[in-house]
Amino acid sequence: MSNSELACSYAALILADDDIAVTAEKITTILKAAGVDFESYWPGLFAKALEAADLKALITNVGSGVGAAPAAGGAAPAAGGADAGEAKEEAKKEEEEEEEDDDMGFGLFD
Repeated sequence: MSNSELACSYAALILADDDIAVTAEKITTILKAAGVDFESYWPGLFAKALEAADLKALITNVGSGVGAAPAAGGAAPAAGGADAGEAKEEAKKEEEEEEEDDDMGFGLFD
């Protein structure tokens, strides 16, 4: 990642932290105030890429992608009814198979 990309990222975070819309002009203003040398297209690219994103939500949910999958999967079976029981049984079978594969008869320090 180049310095201009990194500076644009920080500028976007600053704007999001102050609840200001992320625009190319505002990113450019911050970069010029900081004395950063940057290519003129970077602020526009970052502004366009982040116009539909909620940066605060992205930052607060970093690393929670692992926890989000089971929550989404848990909501679907509630509507399925009978499929929920089958899905739980399959998940248990897969988990048991994985556990069996883990024990190969020797330990790491044997």
